[in-house]
Amino acid sequence: MVVIPFVAQKLTEKTSIALVNEIRFKDISTPLFPQPISSSYVCQGEENTPVLLIHGFDSSLLEFRRLLPILGHHHQTWAIDLLGFGFTDRSRALSFSPENIKTHLYHTWKTLIEQPVILVGASMGGATAIDFSLTYPEVVKKLVLIDSAGLAAPPRIGKFMFPPLDYLSTAFLSNPRVRQKISESAYYDKSFANKDAQLCAALHLNCERWSQALISFTKSGGYGSFKEELGNIKQPTTIIWGENDKILGTKDADRFKDLIPNSQLIWIPKCGHVPHLEKAALTAEAILN
Repeated sequence: MVVIPFVAQKLTEKTSIALVNEIRFKDISTPLFPQPISSSYVCQGEENTPVLLIHGFDSSLLEFRRLLPILGHHHQTWAIDLLGFGFTDRSRALSFSPENIKTHLYHTWKTLIEQPVILVGASMGGATAIDFSLTYPEVVKKLVLIDSAGLAAPPRIGKFMFPPLDYLSTAFLSNPRVRQKISESAYYDKSFANKDAQLCAALHLNCERWSQALISFTKSGGYGSFKEELGNIKQPTTIIWGENDKILGTKDADRFKDLIPNSQLIWIPKCGHVPHLEKAALTAEAILN
């Protein structure tokens, strides 16, 4: 947590600096651990149905630095860091699995918001949002999936995550050059993969037990396919997808549209895997409409 103000001095984009300075922490009591879990969040706006933003894999709430301020003019808008990710505490006594992430998310919602939300999940956060909506349908008024995971088979890498391969894997992922290549592949317009973006994407790597939590999540199997359960989603659902997504491709956009009963699909032109960063105004318009 101490690292946030330190790195904020190196940020250059106004939206990045503003959001870092608005990060707050709340001790969330859950059945996962006797002690409350210090959890990071940002909230802007006060009106209308709350919007809850959920980030992707190995990321933080900072990925909503451009989208959140736009939504905050129209709705009370929250961005939270999932258990094991972002700046939320990674206690040694916790395991970081989708089930525990869902439990922590529910108790975070109950502590901070406690009214039905428009739930927005990006990439892996989309899988989290699907899982959460199926388990707690009374909490989710509407669902928004942005270039969402949730239709692929569970990754097999978890069975190989034993010493020293586990720490070698996270060391590889923390390499600045590797992260820059990933960032560039996420955008259609590569100019978005600038130094400020790289800093935002790597800020949480300085948090204590980052690598251990990532290893724990990977060993859990992560998120697999919800193909058989998608028909049970009752909430009106908007699927937003970048036309040039090179991370997940584009085929799953139509598959989600076909499998989720009350859904619409909105394509974002000249856009990669992260419409909320690359085309924030168009993404916000799709959500608000």
